[in-house]
Amino acid sequence: MAQQELIYGLHTMTAVIEHEPERLIELFVLKGREEERLLYIINEARRLDISVQFCQRKTLDDKCSGEQHQGIVAIAKPGKVLSEHDLDSILKNEPSPFILVLDGVTDPHNLGACLRTADAAGVHAVVVPKDKSASLSPTVRKVACGAAEVIPLIQVTNLSRTLKAMKDNGVWIIGTAGEAEQSLYECKLSGPTALVMGSEDKGMRRLTRENCDELIKLPMAGSVSSLNVSVATGVCLYEIVRQRSV
Repeated sequence: MAQQELIYGLHTMTAVIEHEPERLIELFVLKGREEERLLYIINEARRLDISVQFCQRKTLDDKCSGEQHQGIVAIAKPGKVLSEHDLDSILKNEPSPFILVLDGVTDPHNLGACLRTADAAGVHAVVVPKDKSASLSPTVRKVACGAAEVIPLIQVTNLSRTLKAMKDNGVWIIGTAGEAEQSLYECKLSGPTALVMGSEDKGMRRLTRENCDELIKLPMAGSVSSLNVSVATGVCLYEIVRQRSV
C-alpha cells in the first residue's frame, strides 16, 4: 500500500481538514489566490501546524498530471480502507440500513459521482468489490466533492457472500437490470434496502443478480436505451429516499 497519496480540490480538501486532518502532511497552494474557501483551508492548516507552501500554477499542474486542482494540492497519508467488518457494524447499528452496492463500476468519475449522490441521499455505506472496481483515488475524491471523506466506502472480497450476509440481516436486495419486468416506481423500497447497480457496460454479474431479492428497471420513454450509471444511481436512490420518508 502507498505510504502517501495526493488530494486536491476545494471541497475534498475542506472535508479532509474537517474530518481527517491527521492525514495531511503538506499543502501546496496557488500563489496569489485569495478566495474565502481557500483562505479557510490555509488558516485551518496553519492552526494544525500543517506545512503550507505557495506555488506557481505549473507546479500544481505537474503534481496533479493536469487534473483540475482548484488551486490546492496536498500530500496526505492514505485513508483507512474499510472491510466487511465495518459493514457488519453498520448493519447491526442502523435500525433501517440503506446501502448502495456498485458491482464493477470501474470509471473513477462514475464512482466519485455515485459517492456524492449517495452521501446526499443519506446512504449509510457504499459497497464495492476489491477486484474489477474503481477504488478511492485523487480523481474519485475530487469528483465526490468531499463525500469520499464522510461516507464509508467498503471493499469486499466476495460480493455474493456480502449480499447473503446483508439478507441474513434483514436487508432487501434490489438489483437493477434492463430486462426486469417491474419498474422502479412499482417496487416497495421503504424498509432496510440495498440497491445494486451494475457496471457501465455489462450490468450486474450473474452471481450478483442471483443474490438479488428483486430486479427493477428504469422506465425509458425516449430513444436512448440506458442512462449513465451515476445518473441511474441518483434516480433510484432518490426514489428510495422518497419512499422511506413517507
